[in-house]
Amino acid sequence: MAALVVLGGCGEGEVPTLTIAAAADLSGPSKDLARAFKAETGTDVVFDLGSSGQLSQQIEAGAPVDVFMAADRSYVQGLVDKGLVDASDADPYARGELVIWVRDDGPADVDELVDLTDPRVTRIAIANPAHAPYGKAAQQALEAAGIWSQVQPKLVMGENVLQALQFAESGNADAAIVAASVAHGAGGRTGAVPEDTFTPLIQTLGVLKGSTHLAEARTFAEFMRGPEAQAILATYGFAPAG
Repeated sequence: MAALVVLGGCGEGEVPTLTIAAAADLSGPSKDLARAFKAETGTDVVFDLGSSGQLSQQIEAGAPVDVFMAADRSYVQGLVDKGLVDASDADPYARGELVIWVRDDGPADVDELVDLTDPRVTRIAIANPAHAPYGKAAQQALEAAGIWSQVQPKLVMGENVLQALQFAESGNADAAIVAASVAHGAGGRTGAVPEDTFTPLIQTLGVLKGSTHLAEARTFAEFMRGPEAQAILATYGFAPAG
């Protein structure tokens, strides 16, 4: 997980840089979003990626963050409850999709959750359900499929969903259950995980009350709800928040 960047205030006439603590499933679109926002507003954006749970803990500990983009609304709501984010500055921005990912040279015919019980699949990577929403969703999906107890001994836990994919990419796992957004552009083979098997991943952002660039942070939040950002997110496999 990237370390959070400590930023000072801007002098007169300086253009601010926003620090965005973002769920790791935004690793792909983050660069495109940063470029588009800078082109529109002239404001630079730095994304620090990690699991939603770990990022929220860092924010609670005082990490200097302007906007928190979580993979699940509960983590932003937790900051609202603690008085760190105003409820009016907490907004859904997308809905995450879950997929099974296998390397091109991985076990054949692994397309559905039940296929993960195949003896050829000896290790399955997921993000840690304790602090990563996609890991929790993966666990829920495996439980809904009735195979959690069978596959639990095979599980390899990543700190976040991006690391879970990296385990499978490197061959340290035979398959991964990850965000569609991190599987985008990774090659390999994917199979959809039915949406009715896990709690919807309503990706939500919150503008921190303690931001030293509050106006710009709120402009970024508005940008994320706009057509350009939504088109970028759709390219990486996100659905509208609804």
